Amino acid sequence: MKVIKLAMMGLLLAGASAFAADADIAARIAPVGETCMAGEDCASAAVPVVADAAAGRPGEVVYQQCAVCHATGAAGAPKLGDVAAWGPRVEKGMDILYASAMKGFKGMPAKGLCFDCSDDELKAAVDHMVEKSK
Repeated sequence: MKVIKLAMMGLLLAGASAFAADADIAARIAPVGETCMAGEDCASAAVPVVADAAAGRPGEVVYQQCAVCHATGAAGAPKLGDVAAWGPRVEKGMDILYASAMKGFKGMPAKGLCFDCSDDELKAAVDHMVEKSK
């Protein structure tokens, strides 16, 4: 890492535009985090910023994965906005819709293959689809 920093400093002396381009590239390919070894100045080590996992992604964001089928009707999925298709499903109750989203139903696999989605995020996606299909 120190070699890279020295090389970047050399580029700065060679020309600001070259440094800016190399710095941009270095920032894009840098590892997510760095290890702070004993005896090093750990206060200057970069700390990755992590989104608040408790907040979760909003339904309209999670829906983007659901849209693979729910925008086209693939595998019999009710299309977003299709009131006639969603009406009977909504009448069964939201708990049934949530369970179908989490466990899968007919052609839909469990979690719609969104394995990094939390239960709350899946519920938010279902809520989004239902709201847009009234």
